[in-house]
Amino acid sequence: MTPNPLPWLLIPLSLIPTTAAASSPSAGPVPDRPEGPRISFESTVFDFGQINNGDSVTHSFVFTNTGDRVLEITRVQPGCGCTTAGTWDQRVEPGAKGSIPLRFNSTGFSGKVTKTATVHCNDAAHSNVVLQLTGTIWKPIETTPSLVMFSYGEEGQSRQTRTVRIVNNLEGPVELSGLSCTNTSFRAELETVKPGREFLLHVTAEPPFSARSTVATIRLATSSPRNPSVQVTAYAVVQPAVAVSPEQVWIPGDALVSPLKSTLVVRNAGPDPLRLSDLETSLPGLGVSLRESEPGRLYQIEVNFPTGFRLEEGRTAEIRVRSNHPRFPLLRIPVLQQPGSRTVSRKQTGI
Repeated sequence: MTPNPLPWLLIPLSLIPTTAAASSPSAGPVPDRPEGPRISFESTVFDFGQINNGDSVTHSFVFTNTGDRVLEITRVQPGCGCTTAGTWDQRVEPGAKGSIPLRFNSTGFSGKVTKTATVHCNDAAHSNVVLQLTGTIWKPIETTPSLVMFSYGEEGQSRQTRTVRIVNNLEGPVELSGLSCTNTSFRAELETVKPGREFLLHVTAEPPFSARSTVATIRLATSSPRNPSVQVTAYAVVQPAVAVSPEQVWIPGDALVSPLKSTLVVRNAGPDPLRLSDLETSLPGLGVSLRESEPGRLYQIEVNFPTGFRLEEGRTAEIRVRSNHPRFPLLRIPVLQQPGSRTVSRKQTGI
């Protein structure tokens, strides 16, 4: 029997694969963009590495609107004054890119730092995005801390000492000299830990302190032209023996449409325990309560104003509580109407 020379002709053409069909990709549906504006950053963190103290660094954070509506950047809020935002793209079309430049000024900083800024936008899923600038600030001569704080009460003040560490980061050794202090209420002494490399500055506050705040600047000369002087600030604060915070309660001028709660804190900075009693108010209908948060040191007064409460214009009102402190036998906290809060009546406006 003679074989068929063309057996492949018996195969249906629909079953024979073609080169074009084998090599072409499958055509699937194109995915839709998410509904609404969507903000997507390439990265929300930028590490600028190491810079010298006093230098500034700027970085632009790039983002894409991956949604199907216009993305609006309404505000960029840096975490502190050392970080500022440049001019950013406020409106970005779907599929387009935008950028937000941030600038960090390293003056006064040393060591590892992280600074942030919050981006506010109309992306419902990510309306507040936090951006970070991080890195290390190098100082020829580093002081930690550069500000020393002392806190006192009006009574029972005693001498306090804080220590500042001074480290030389230069290759060669340095000498410190010419120690000076601008206020005799503070005394400073220098101790050498490692000659030319590490020192300790002991700052002592010398009571009595009568002013609410006392400040001094302590300076040292160095042998390095790159960092010719070192400066430390000493700050002493005197707290009242008994203090109420806030010092008054503010309420709206019109009748309250819902209950209002106000919390006051009574703090004792004196040497003896504080006892409070006989809490009362001159306003009928108010709920007041007293709670001792820290025995003898800290109290909380809670004031509850009911719905419909209204302080009559010109009326004097206060909350009173007795104490065992001889200088503050009766604490008085005024209740005041917020300035400009009363609604003008229809009769007054002629409506």
